[in-house]
Amino acid sequence: MIAKARKLLEEIWYGRHPVSAVLLPVAWLFRSIAWVRRAVYSSRLLNVYRAPLPVIVVGNIVVGGTGKTPLVIWLANRLAEYGFKPGIVARGYQGKAKSWPQQVRADSDPVVVGDEAIVIARRTGLPVAVGPNRADDIRALLRHSDVNIIVGDDGLQHYALARDIEICVLDGVRRLGNGLGLPAGPLREPASRLSEVDLIVTNGIAARGEFPMRYLASALQPLSGNGEAVPFESFAPRTVHAVAAIGNPQSFFALLRRNGLRCAHHAFPDHYHFVSTDFDFGDDLPIVMTEKDAVKCQHLCDDRFWYVPIEAELPEVFERRLKTLLKKVLHGQETT
Repeated sequence: MIAKARKLLEEIWYGRHPVSAVLLPVAWLFRSIAWVRRAVYSSRLLNVYRAPLPVIVVGNIVVGGTGKTPLVIWLANRLAEYGFKPGIVARGYQGKAKSWPQQVRADSDPVVVGDEAIVIARRTGLPVAVGPNRADDIRALLRHSDVNIIVGDDGLQHYALARDIEICVLDGVRRLGNGLGLPAGPLREPASRLSEVDLIVTNGIAARGEFPMRYLASALQPLSGNGEAVPFESFAPRTVHAVAAIGNPQSFFALLRRNGLRCAHHAFPDHYHFVSTDFDFGDDLPIVMTEKDAVKCQHLCDDRFWYVPIEAELPEVFERRLKTLLKKVLHGQETT
């Protein structure tokens, strides 16, 4: 049932399904509400928090996975290399903590703080705070660490937080889908919003004015922690069960195929919480999943389970542009 619903949604948002036309009145209403909400924050009728340190937000204008988390990890690590002391804030989506904000460590419980934040904490070793209010998240980081710059994960529409640099991430294949707003299409905001951000990073082939981002994946890690990483060549052309509970599972399946694996695909809803029966595939073939899914499955795994750490690669021209923007922010200049 879930798979059928996902397929229908893909057809509506990224094809020419007639249902999108039926949903247009609702989409216009959603767009009007989004416009009013942003206008209220822009006019300062609602409070906008201005942090006492630079803030970079990474987000998108499309629902679903575009590759924000690998970019956030890349960005935070680069900033540390530049001499900054970055802190990361995020929503902690589907985290069930009883109080917010929450400090996130590599060994935090994904049920409490969400899965993506744990991946970020593990891959960066930097301070991470999650919660629905980004201002509270930043205040928590300032109380407990000496951060001097903030990276906000999925914060493009969080207008209660003032930002100095905006980075929008696009999927190079799906782009903006049918170009319509929710629920007729996948857009959270109109396409014109792209002209306002400082940098557009495209996961895949970039259009003019965009910066391409490429995923690098060279090995599979045992989820049990027993043993060393294994190159893809050791698995190919063996068939594996490919498991993904991310916004765009097909992108993960395509990455495995590009690295020579034959895959039996198993797509689950984004941020899905797995149970042991989800992996009853009736054989002993290897099970390969994303790193985001792996943090939720350590208590379920055996020697069949592997995950794929992904590194983002961006061109040198992107770094030059980023450094230019940072210099302007540090000297109190406008970035756009």
